Amino acid sequence: MNLTHAQEGVEYIVKEILTDDEELDSFLFSLGCFSGEPITVISHREGGCVVSIKDGRYNMDTQLAEAIQI
Repeated sequence: MNLTHAQEGVEYIVKEILTDDEELDSFLFSLGCFSGEPITVISHREGGCVVSIKDGRYNMDTQLAEAIQI
């Protein structure tokens, strides 16, 4: 399952990031989004979602949210 199907307010654990883009992997890693880390969808928006990772909140587009497997 990916973030686009996650329930709002429920904490999930990131299982893997499905992307071939090394820059995107590095960006997500810098946010603290990598395998084994908790992530929570705060709200679903048109074109993406707002997530909480560690102490930060981030707006992710649909393509990025689909790459994060939980």
